[in-house]
Amino acid sequence: MSTKRLTAGVLAVLMAAAVLAALLPAGGSARSGATFKAALISDVGHFNDKSFNQSQLAGLNLAKRKLKVQTLAIQSNNSSDYIPNLTSAIRQNSNLVISAGFLMAGALQTVAAQFPDTNFAITDDTVSSAFGDFKGADVHNIEGLTYATQQNSYLIGCMAAMVTKAAKGKQVIGVVGGIKIPPVDVFLAGYEAGAKKCVPSTTVLKGYSQDFVKQDLCKNVAENEIQGGAHVVFAVAGLCGLGALSAAKDHGIWGVGVDRDQSFLGTYILTSAVKRVDIGVFNAIKGAKAGKFKGGSNAVFNLKNNGVALGKISPKLKGKLRKQILAKVAVLRKQIISGKIKVPTSVS
Repeated sequence: MSTKRLTAGVLAVLMAAAVLAALLPAGGSARSGATFKAALISDVGHFNDKSFNQSQLAGLNLAKRKLKVQTLAIQSNNSSDYIPNLTSAIRQNSNLVISAGFLMAGALQTVAAQFPDTNFAITDDTVSSAFGDFKGADVHNIEGLTYATQQNSYLIGCMAAMVTKAAKGKQVIGVVGGIKIPPVDVFLAGYEAGAKKCVPSTTVLKGYSQDFVKQDLCKNVAENEIQGGAHVVFAVAGLCGLGALSAAKDHGIWGVGVDRDQSFLGTYILTSAVKRVDIGVFNAIKGAKAGKFKGGSNAVFNLKNNGVALGKISPKLKGKLRKQILAKVAVLRKQIISGKIKVPTSVS
């Protein structure tokens, strides 16, 4: 073989190696945007729920645009999909896999143990090996994304009680929960406490659809509460909750949205208990991409850091009453942030 042919062959090998190196992921914990992939697995509420799952999907899409990462969204139709969907995301080379809710904790614990080198996050659950859903588990590769929704729900309970008092009818408000689990009950606890803080005589009717999807189930619960005298219905049930809000609209009373600002549904929406799960998802991806994944710990979102908030206040709330309510809410908000008011997290 001539020297020229040998040199050409060596150069070809070196060039091929260079191309291959360029295609392979860089070493270290931080990953470039081109090779980092984040996956989001919905719970049974679906990505079109106009609430909890859809807001998280917005966070995933924001990360795709802003952080230039690859993304993967997989919808779960029932709980039996959780483990296959989580596993599918890993098989598709996802670097961070986010479980969209508390209901997925058991499945996540199983899969995270099988894939200790993959990073995971879960919305609405506290990650600890000492207690809770992950007690006794190795949580080094799981981050919890938790939300103090009792805080903004407390403010909404006060608002609901005050508009009801002004209506001069029965001092009754309602709330429709989905499945009775801690991330739902925390809304209800704050709502009831806030209502009784501002108008102690308030009766809070609480009901559960035991579902996050079927709108007719939530509508039936809301109808019962409205027949019981409720002037306001707070829907805490994802896609199912749209049925409860529909009942409020049908009867000409106030509705309160959840997770996203649901003022787009109409001016009958008094406000919404906004839970910035979109920001939680985005921040988890941003940290993991930068090599700063916080496994075994929990990111906490609250009023102080704007992780929970109030949505748009209805323009139908006008005049002196609007001013009185907003002034009261502003005072309570400061007291919650300062720690003067400790809002309960469990239903009485």
